[in-house]
Amino acid sequence: MTRRTVRIAMNGVTGRMGYRQHLVRSILAIREQGGLDLGGGDVLWPEPVLVGRREHALREIAERHGITEVSTDLDAVLADESIDIYFDAQVTSARVGALKKAIAAGKHLYTEKPTATDLAGALELARVAQDKGIKHGVVQDKIFLPGLLKLKRLIDGGFFGQILSVRGEFGYWVFEGDWQEAQRPSWNYRSEDGGGITVDMFPHWEYVLHELFGRVTSVSAQVATHVPQRWDEQGKPYAATADDAAYGTFQLEGGAIAQINSSWTVRVNRDELVEFQVDGTHGSAVAGLRNCRAQHRSATPKPVWNPDLPVTESFRDQWQEVPDNTDFDNGFKAQWELFLRHVVLDEPYHWDLMAGARGVQLAELGLRSSAEGRRLEVPELSL
Repeated sequence: MTRRTVRIAMNGVTGRMGYRQHLVRSILAIREQGGLDLGGGDVLWPEPVLVGRREHALREIAERHGITEVSTDLDAVLADESIDIYFDAQVTSARVGALKKAIAAGKHLYTEKPTATDLAGALELARVAQDKGIKHGVVQDKIFLPGLLKLKRLIDGGFFGQILSVRGEFGYWVFEGDWQEAQRPSWNYRSEDGGGITVDMFPHWEYVLHELFGRVTSVSAQVATHVPQRWDEQGKPYAATADDAAYGTFQLEGGAIAQINSSWTVRVNRDELVEFQVDGTHGSAVAGLRNCRAQHRSATPKPVWNPDLPVTESFRDQWQEVPDNTDFDNGFKAQWELFLRHVVLDEPYHWDLMAGARGVQLAELGLRSSAEGRRLEVPELSL
């Protein structure tokens, strides 16, 4: 067995997503399984180098997990020729500058989304990365979730017939921070710091819709800041300047209509924090993070509208669970493994900076649609 080491500069691992999903559940999980099997007796061993501004926090994480290298000097890390990949999970406002430095240093890139604060910046990143000839990937984790993988299985098998519509519900109540600690960092609610649910979630909806149902061709959105005041990590009140809810309608290539509500100001009355209902001429399905239920046309009951009588049947019981049929790995880890194989084996990989730019474009157009009160076309992007 030959072990090939790839050194990854990981910037932003002191944050919730960077630490839990990317470091612990992806890179360290790959190490715990003995590395990534490349076939032919070769194993890829990821070696993280933790990068950030708070040295004490980096060292605490490193000591907890047996990691040997940390640094607060991004320039020095990028100048290190032994570093193969730069990963970024910082706040969006800090991302573009760091990604440009990594591209200039010739490092392969893997980054959280949104890739930039506006479409022009996202396209510039894609251009300079292409010109530099590096490999680049953008996190698009939702399509690797068990529920959506089961949904894709139904789509690929022709279960739906003609897909007519997609309805999505995402969100939960994020505590204001006054009498219960908020579950999300305060910058999420300040537009000047790159916050807002539209820029956070519309990039997700772009790739979910694009990958499963077809390209988004137009968008109509209404955004809102339902909770205008929140309390930060120090318990101090601040004005919430970013949107905390976004209600979007998307026309898809092929004719289907998608409606997706995204909110940090909704209390959950559904089985999972995100659910998509897909309705087609031959069947329907409801997919969440892990589960998927389906109802074929041949098994569709005949509801009758009668508000004078109580409902005597459970509508949920009339749906059939789609079986797992396989073991599903963590979605972040699954995409990391595909990107690592892309870097070292040159295997195909299309979730790149252009895919990330499409997400930024949809968020930008969604905000503009809300501000102008009209539906906007979503043009195809090119470099």
